[in-house]
Amino acid sequence: MAPLRDRLPRLLVAIRSLLFWSLVYGYCGLCASFYLLKLLWSIGTGPTQTFRRAARDHPPAGLNDPSLGTHCYVRIKDSGLRFHYVAAGERGKPLMLLLHGFPEFWYSWRYQLREFKSNYRVVALDLRGYGETDAPLHRENYKLDCLITDIKDILDFLGYSKCVLIGHDWGGMIAWLIAICYPEMVMKLIVLNFPHPNVFTGDSLGNKKFRATYFYFFLKIKALRHLFTGHSAGTGRKGRPLTTEELEAYIYVFSQPGALSGPINHYRNIFSYLPLKHPMVITPTLLLWGEKDAFMEAEMAEVTKIYVQNYFRLTILSEASHWLQQEQPDIVNKLIWTFLKEETRKKD
Repeated sequence: MAPLRDRLPRLLVAIRSLLFWSLVYGYCGLCASFYLLKLLWSIGTGPTQTFRRAARDHPPAGLNDPSLGTHCYVRIKDSGLRFHYVAAGERGKPLMLLLHGFPEFWYSWRYQLREFKSNYRVVALDLRGYGETDAPLHRENYKLDCLITDIKDILDFLGYSKCVLIGHDWGGMIAWLIAICYPEMVMKLIVLNFPHPNVFTGDSLGNKKFRATYFYFFLKIKALRHLFTGHSAGTGRKGRPLTTEELEAYIYVFSQPGALSGPINHYRNIFSYLPLKHPMVITPTLLLWGEKDAFMEAEMAEVTKIYVQNYFRLTILSEASHWLQQEQPDIVNKLIWTFLKEETRKKD
């Protein structure tokens, strides 16, 4: 009986994973069938228009805006991968490392690159498989332990032993894991719209993040417009909507050949490291949450506090969406400044 009890947690995770991906692929199959019929109709009524591809050979000017920082590249010796990042602020200042979510890249941190460069060396990274960073072909190259090692290697290359670590969405997942696995590397942890990994895993089947609106992106690049500007999921309800140029930056990056393979492999490995056997966080932590998030429930943020054994602050922005650092940058930046300047003491 004892061996069976030992195997039971793994069995439950495997069953949950099987159910989850059955739902995902089943829904994607239905969507694919619908759009195949739509494609066939489009071919029959207007073949020339159907196969015309809008060329995006040149990046929008905003991606090369010098006020955002300097584009840099590093090849990590152990993995052999080349990483792209944008850095702002003087070398030698404390490091602030920014990890983006999906479907994003370094550009989602443009407001924070400008804001915090006065006091920090701010680095916004393109994660493995995104943007100008290399995208390995095989699924196993995107396991969570590989992504954690990437961040450790980047810190080593930059010449820092610790940083202020900020992550949004999927980057928030990685930020949590870094703080758990390498607490000595994180001075302060700031996460935007992503709960503690064990909270996320426990609620993943009923979690709105995995609704059709998110996976719809994998079927059609035009879904980017819906994710960022749609009524239910997009920015701009009470905050700052994406401009045409900003939206074009996202479309440019994700319309490149092979641009979706990395993000897809990230999600295929979502249970590769979870649930955590040793889940506690000992780093001072700020969790910011947009209450109008169309993909995850605010209750997940509330439950997260039980996993933090240090100072923990949760701030819920009542009118913010999932994309809060872009939609309400002034409020988000102010909250981050306040947290960074606070003397945070470990809770009893």
